[in-house]
Order: sequence, then structure tokens, then C-alpha cells
Amino acid sequence: MSQNARAVGDGSLDPGTAAKAASARDALAERDGVLVAFSGGVDSAVVAALAADALGDDAVACTARSETLPAAELDDARRVASEIGIRHETVTFSELDDPNFVVNDGDRCYHCRTMRLGRMYETATELGIDTVCDGTNADDPGEGHRPGLRAVEELDVFSPLLDAGIAKAEVRAIAESYDLSVADKPSMACLSSRIPTGLEVTEERLTRVEKAERVLREWGFEGFRVRDHDGLARVEIAPDELERALDPAFADAVHEHLTDVGFEYVTLDMAGYRTGSVSPGGEGDGEPSDTCDADADGDDSGDDTDADADDSDDDTDADGDDSGDADGSDADGTSGVDLGRSYPR
Repeated sequence: MSQNARAVGDGSLDPGTAAKAASARDALAERDGVLVAFSGGVDSAVVAALAADALGDDAVACTARSETLPAAELDDARRVASEIGIRHETVTFSELDDPNFVVNDGDRCYHCRTMRLGRMYETATELGIDTVCDGTNADDPGEGHRPGLRAVEELDVFSPLLDAGIAKAEVRAIAESYDLSVADKPSMACLSSRIPTGLEVTEERLTRVEKAERVLREWGFEGFRVRDHDGLARVEIAPDELERALDPAFADAVHEHLTDVGFEYVTLDMAGYRTGSVSPGGEGDGEPSDTCDADADGDDSGDDTDADADDSDDDTDADGDDSGDADGSDADGTSGVDLGRSYPR
């Protein structure tokens, strides 16, 4: 069977999506080799799967490690790369070395992505690969403030999903056809997206945000953000989980734990979780999920949780909950934080 006729994934895609996916795979197959900027999010995972399908051992996934990447996201990227069967490399750099990034103006993601993709190209050259790919999809250019996409254009990064006209819903369908565990994974923006524009990005702020969000994840929350307003933690919880956060037991516990990790004050935003609440114009959290985070991947608009309900970090079970159900329900089926519950450190 020819490359053009071979089905993508398990062959279950609708004809329109299948044709687009085959087009992206064929475009990748025309390259001598590719390095995929890879976070393990759904967009970069689909590009990696298509690349591995098209090029076999001549496709490499590469994840950039820095202070803005939660540790669990790196673990997740390794797991997903193994799931796909693609070679996985990592590179290390620090956005904090660039004062243009640290100042945290409206172009923060442009500076980050330029550095990140620069390291990708260096690694590709070392491996004898000419093409660097990312996971920008067809929905991304219309998703508000996206300075990181300018870096993609300037550095001539190949975006096979965008070129083939593959939108986000189709990306997820393709991921399902490859049986990828991240098919339904929400998006994840880098930790710097939690720091309001104009407030310097520092290692201290990034660290306490990561620790604070890990606590919420361990308690079973899925849609959330902890915004760092110079020592004041503004906790955003998704509307469908907000009732749980209104429990006095939660208020006591979150105050105790977040002050323990370095915040001076802790507040609950009654408007709930929404992307872009600290970025220019409120349009997304500065970039598509992975563009600002693990790889210039383009995963989603804003900083949708994903591992935004992003990472499950420590030795917790799947929902991070030591007791109760994965949806945060109490044993009797009612929602809300159990007033008698013990919150682990």
C-alpha cells in the first residue's frame, strides 16, 4: 500500500480529517529528518506521532527544560514520547538569563520562544537534522495575543498541522486514532503565565507558583490557576469546581499551605478560572499552551489547564486525592471538600 493510501492511526478518522492528517504526514515524509519541539501536550504529540509514522528513526522529539516548566510535565513528555515510540531528547536553558524575558512585558512569550526554538535548532544541527517542527494548529493564529507565533515565523519553523489546516478538535481526533493518552489532555502554559504582565519573572515566583498548584492538584482540582501578584496568591478555580473551594475547610487548608510555600496573602477569585486574566488585553495567558512552556508546541489558546490540569507531580494517586473519589466527591456522593479531611503536605 502506498504512503498516500495508508490510513492514519487506526483508520477511524472521518474522511476530511483523515485527508488532512495524511497531508501533514506526507509533508513530513518529504523531509530527510525532523526534530519536533515536544512538550507531550496533544498538539506536539500528534506531530511527533505523524513524524514517527512518516520517518521512523529519522524523527526526534525534543523537550526544553527550564525554570518555567513544571517538573511533572517533563516526566509526562518522556512518558508520551515512549508511548509514541519516538526518540526523545532534552535540552536545558534558562529564560531568566534574558532580561527581555524577565521584564515580563507584552512580548515575554516572543523572547521565550525565540530562545527555546534556538536551542531546538542547535540540537537539530548536532543531530544532522535540518527541519524543526512545532505543534501550531490551524486555530492558533486567531486566538488573540500570540507573540510567540512571530518567533515561529521568523525562525522558519515548520508547522505541519497549521499547513494542513488541522484545527484543535481534529488534532484531538487524530490523537485518539493513534490511541495517545493525551488525546483529551487540557493545555498547559508555562509557569510565567501566572505572573501579571509588568511584574518581573523570578525563580522565587515561579517556584512558589509550581508548589502552590501542586497542592491544588493533589487535592483533586483539575481546572485552576494560582496567580502570583507579588506575594499575593490569587487562586482561580474552574466554575464547575468552585463550590468545593467555597468550603471553609478548603479556605483554611489553602491558606495554610500556600503561605507555607512562600505567599504572604491568599485570595480566592470569585470569577473563577479563566485564561488571560493577567496578560495583555486578557487574551489568553500570553501564548498557546506549549508555546510558552515545554516546546513552542502551540498547544491550545491561552493557558488552559492541563496538566494544566497539568501535571500530577508527586506520589499521589491519579486524582492526587488520598481519600474520596477522583471527581472530588465525598464518600456519600456529595461534592465539596470533606470537613474532616486531612490535607497532605
